[in-house]
Amino acid sequence: MKYKCCLFDLDGTLTDPGLGITNSVMHALRKYGIEVADRSELYPFIGPPLTDSFSKYFGFSQEQALQAVDYYREYFRDDGIFENLVYEGIPEMLADLREKGVVIALATSKPFEFSVRILEHFDLYQYFDHIGAATMDGKISKKADVIANLLTELGPADKGSVLMVGDRDQDILGAKENGLASLGVLWGYGPEEELKGAGADYLASSPADVAEYF
Repeated sequence: MKYKCCLFDLDGTLTDPGLGITNSVMHALRKYGIEVADRSELYPFIGPPLTDSFSKYFGFSQEQALQAVDYYREYFRDDGIFENLVYEGIPEMLADLREKGVVIALATSKPFEFSVRILEHFDLYQYFDHIGAATMDGKISKKADVIANLLTELGPADKGSVLMVGDRDQDILGAKENGLASLGVLWGYGPEEELKGAGADYLASSPADVAEYF
């Protein structure tokens, strides 16, 4: 099937934010006297809403998690945000989709302000027709809610023509909750088992593979 609209996750799908996100999480954890020996322990923070991750992995209360996000942003806002790399082949894939007339949208649990700055910094913003993102106040943070808001913005398009592309189970589950097909990418932070377990309709091993669905 050929889709007409593509929703892209950001972290782990378009860019590799591993260094910046883990540095930011470590900055926040130090405020609580917590040191992490290996930053790879913090890779599960890449993708899901931060408040959920602070609670899940460090047992923070909701109040502590919200404060931890503020500490996280102290570092991320000016430094961590650009400790990031665009995956090889992403600009070419986006350009290919643009040439095909595909409607391209971002669907990320990262706040809007940070998402736009990242896309602009890496010269990717030019490819996007719509930006779906979380809010700074956390009222919109879960991927399913981001997608739902984005679909409202996109208008009464046939959901069967929309494909969600991401690297974590939340991308796949968020798509399912909104009645969309999903494609899991294998170059990000979610292993193949996670994506299959969540029920991804398709899998892609390279950005060039994504373009084949449009």
